[in-house]
Formats: sequence, C-alpha cells, structure tokens
Amino acid sequence: MPDEVIKPTAWIKLLQSPKIAAQFADDVDRDARFPSETLAAFKAEKLLSAPVPAHLGGMGLSIREQCELVATIAAQCGSSAMVLAMHYSQLACLIRNTPDSEFFAGYLRELCEQQWLLSSITSEVGTYGDTRTSICAVLLDGDHFSLTKEATTGSYCDHSDAILVTARKSADAQAGDQVLVLVKNKDVELRKTTHWDTMGMRGTCSAGFSLKCEAAAAQIFTMPFSEIASQSMVPFSHTLWSALWWGLAYSAYDKAASLVRVNARKNPGVVPASATRLAELMVKVQTMRYHWQGVAEEFDALVASQTDKQALQELGWALKFNSLKTAASQMATEIIHDALLMLGIPGYSNLGPLSISRAYRDALSGALMISNERIAAKSASMLLVFKDQ
Repeated sequence: MPDEVIKPTAWIKLLQSPKIAAQFADDVDRDARFPSETLAAFKAEKLLSAPVPAHLGGMGLSIREQCELVATIAAQCGSSAMVLAMHYSQLACLIRNTPDSEFFAGYLRELCEQQWLLSSITSEVGTYGDTRTSICAVLLDGDHFSLTKEATTGSYCDHSDAILVTARKSADAQAGDQVLVLVKNKDVELRKTTHWDTMGMRGTCSAGFSLKCEAAAAQIFTMPFSEIASQSMVPFSHTLWSALWWGLAYSAYDKAASLVRVNARKNPGVVPASATRLAELMVKVQTMRYHWQGVAEEFDALVASQTDKQALQELGWALKFNSLKTAASQMATEIIHDALLMLGIPGYSNLGPLSISRAYRDALSGALMISNERIAAKSASMLLVFKDQ
C-alpha cells in the first residue's frame, strides 16, 4: 500500500504473511476453505502472540498496530484478515480480563511458544443473535465443569486450538448472567451442524456447531462476561473489523486508481474525468481510515494512562464503538461500489487483476456481523439518557 494512504510500522513491511494471503486468496474463496497457508505464515512470524505483553513472551502490540496489520492483510485476503482479527479479539479478553490468574498467565506464555489460534462461540440456537444472553449453562462439579452448547455460528472452530465460549454462570442463573470459558481442543467434542457456503468471507468457515466439553474450573473467567464484553471483546472486535473493512475498501480504490492512471497516460497533459471521481473517492477512503485510526489511538491513550477500565464503563465509549462499527461496515461497501463503477466490467469479473468481486462480497458481511439494526437499536436506547460532553 502506498505510504500516503497507510503507513504501517516498519516490521509490517517486512512480513511475508500479506504476500502468502494474496497468493492463496482466490483458492480459499472458491473452495470456501480455511486459509491454512496464511495461518502457517502467521505462526512462523509469531503474529498470533503479537499483542501479548513482552513479559509473557509477546510483542505487546497496541490496538492501533493490530489494526494496521489486519488492514494490510485484508487488502490481500478478507478471510485471512478476519481470522486474525477475531483471534486478536479473543486474545484481548485473555490479556485484559484475567487479573492475578496463574492459569491464564501460564496459558498466554504457552500460546506465545506454541502459536495457538483462538476462536469463539458466542452465538446460540434460540437467542436470535443476542450474544449477551445464553441458554446453556456451566455445570460445576468440584474443580471441574461441563458444558453443552448449540451454536448457530462458530468461526473456524474446527481449525483452532481453543475456543472462548459464553454460557450462563450456573443452571439457575438468569439468561444475561454469563461467564466466558476457555475450552481447549483436547477437552471438547465438536460436531458441525450446518454447512458454510456463503456469498463472502468464505474462508472463515463459520458453520454451526454442537459443542460438548469437560475441563478444569480454572478455565472459567472470574470476571462477568458483561464486563469482558465492554472492556475488551466489543472494543477490539469493532475496531479491528473496521480496519479490516477499510483494507477491503482500499484494495478496490487502489485498483480503480491504477486504471485511471493507465488511461491518463494515453493522453498526456489531459486530466480525465475519471480522475475527478477518483479524487472524490479518496475523500471517503481517508475519512474511513481516520475514523478507525482515531478510535484506536484514543483507546491506546486510555490504556497508557491506565484509565481504560473506568472510561469504558461510560455510555460515550459504547456509543463510539457502535458508531464506528456501523459507519465502517456501511462505508466499505459504498467505496467498493464506487470503485466498481469506475472499473466497469473488469472490476465486475471474477477473474483478472482488476476484479473486486471478492472484496465486495466480503465487505457485505460487515452489516450482518452483529446486525447493524440491533446495534442501532441499542444506541438509540442509550442516547435517550446520554448527554454528550
């Protein structure tokens, strides 16, 4: 990507992961298969542990740096970037919400050594997309627990090393009284219940699953899931996804720009009409980028000042993340559509260097990943009592 549009840190420029993601992206999309080659590259370059603090064996990447990396990967393969973004969102829960836990500290050290991949199951049959309620429950028996869950979607769960699963705290707990549980692949029985054959994001392999597990009670987070969601899962997922959607949008813009330049060279000294449309499109590209970048930098500043735990309890921050997610998911498809109009049939084609078919289909998933309508409804209720300072 040109430096004038995105300035990744020096180490991102040296990575092989984006090149490998690009090499296998079409094959991953066509066959709706997991991007195993990209995952191997992530592991080789120690990217799966990059956000873990240095004292536990990671690189200590900030959320801004994670976003830059995800955006760079997304410009080459949306599915590969989504796997990394969702892994980082789950990893944030482990890093930020397991204070004083020897078990989770040890697990993070092992993750850094082994480069384990994390997935999640927060959906459930019967909750109708509401991830903040559960039907299934954790059943404690001494220092062990058992759990059975029927999930509508579970992204790449059968390719991960562990799954973070939501459930009610106990059999008599209310639907919203949830905990988060780390389930290792050696402790789980997974059965695929649906087939993943979708318009886009085909390589995420987000089929439905039936999950059964028995494991040590130490793998249950002591912090309520409601706090984990507001402190980590929502901030990281919405910000990382927004950077990802920008990467998809930028890839389409970049192809439109290349075509405009080729046409301009045919008539030296004459500015083609398409150049004006390109300039207008770049405004949207930059606006979208500065939105996720600004939120990421604000979040990093909170963490640096150690005021994040308190600030993230405020309605203003919840609204900020909601607005970022809905705006980015909508603007990405707008940018790609505008680029398509400039590219014409070469962009509409599934083949060729100017094709933006895959980016368009992948970006359309954004409005559905935690429905924008559901998010708007939650924001509407918060705005009734929130006074912006």
